[in-house]
Amino acid sequence: MSEEQATSAADSAQRQVRVQLISKEEDVALPDSTGPILVPTGLRRYALSTLVNNLLGSEKPVPFEFLINGTFLRTSIDEYLTANGISAETTLEIDATDVLSKTSPAASWASGATFSKGQERILSGSYDGLLRIWNMSSEIIATSPGPAEGGHTASIKTAKFVSPNQVASAGLDRTVRLWKYTEEEGGFSGKFSPQLELYGHKAGIESLAVHAPSNRLLTGSADHTVGYWSTKKADAPSAPENLLPSSNPRNSKRRKLNTSVTAPQRGPLSLLSAHTGPVSAAVFDAMDSTVGYSASWDHSLRTWDLVTGSLVDTRTTSHSLLSLEHLPEHHLLAAGTSARHITLIDPRASATTVAAMTLRGHTNAVVTLARDPHSAFGLISGSHDGTCRIWDIRSTKTDKDGVVGESIYSITRKSLEEEGKAESKRVGGEGVKVFSVCWDETAGIVSAGEDKRIQINRGEGVLSSRK
Repeated sequence: MSEEQATSAADSAQRQVRVQLISKEEDVALPDSTGPILVPTGLRRYALSTLVNNLLGSEKPVPFEFLINGTFLRTSIDEYLTANGISAETTLEIDATDVLSKTSPAASWASGATFSKGQERILSGSYDGLLRIWNMSSEIIATSPGPAEGGHTASIKTAKFVSPNQVASAGLDRTVRLWKYTEEEGGFSGKFSPQLELYGHKAGIESLAVHAPSNRLLTGSADHTVGYWSTKKADAPSAPENLLPSSNPRNSKRRKLNTSVTAPQRGPLSLLSAHTGPVSAAVFDAMDSTVGYSASWDHSLRTWDLVTGSLVDTRTTSHSLLSLEHLPEHHLLAAGTSARHITLIDPRASATTVAAMTLRGHTNAVVTLARDPHSAFGLISGSHDGTCRIWDIRSTKTDKDGVVGESIYSITRKSLEEEGKAESKRVGGEGVKVFSVCWDETAGIVSAGEDKRIQINRGEGVLSSRK
């Protein structure tokens, strides 16, 4: 080995990256209190496997495989980061957003709800385990309790308004939590109060969908299942005893923290099992709340009868699916992929092909999608390339791969401009990855990302016509 090669190898071994180790199997899962850890980027699969066995205190070593963004690790971590344009200094922060306004679903589902200009609210969930409510003046008016007061004990991955006075959240502590949200007169401050804790998943929860009229929730989890839940305590079954914090010796520290918790604990109406990989997204059919759809790293999109808990249909694609949105007017589902594009899938049994259209333009994984509230043809996507892109599904062309669409507008992170780097965007979206996007008719396009910021862009009149 030359001196230059030796120096390069030494540098690689000395560099470190923050890693969150998540197992889908309960018997080899690390304690919930194990957060991201720093490891040398020079490590390969065998060394990582040894590390996990040491953390578990395994008497007999177990060989592990490691899946990163849908790809098995077959090189050193450093080589993987370089090949995928990812920085070893990447840290993840805000991951989930939702909006409450006079035009948002949560407001329309609430009887008698009225809003005036300035009363719009933005909900965010973060990797620090806290929920925050913001007003349109960029002020935080409420922050959820921490673990000692009944809050999440790990990172929050997803959060939604159920109504103007109820919020649902879920994350890496494997729980769904319902909160009562109230504001003082004048709207200058608010308060989260724990209402209900839902247990059933055996790994982190990646996705949460709300259908308030039926008091139902859908979740997608890394344990390969889709959870179907009731938001009403009286309708929900008892929580599985073996999943409660008090039943697990590893959670003794957390149990001490939660001595003041009084929120009832309940279980799922059903856990839908068919996927062979982590479920990245689960959504209700926009026209029929008894039907649900789920997307997974196993490359499949599945249709469920939520009343009977039965699998209705499976559509298999060529890539890991990371996000999902229903376009009911066109009988299509938009699925964001690890291959940097969006696939429009017709889930009907009569469909002769899986992909009806492919939308191209992103340069990294597409992890979040939302519909245009102004047009049946509009869609917005958020990607780890640091941009949100707006699509008009009427704007297409046909090539050797079939029907292909290109974005009509791209939104970059404002933080890049403030740093003077708008013209030289970082490789792979480093530092500005978009994690969540929501398009509200009143508030506009709300996105959150790795830059620890919520960005709002005007989202009216982007497409030429409403229909």
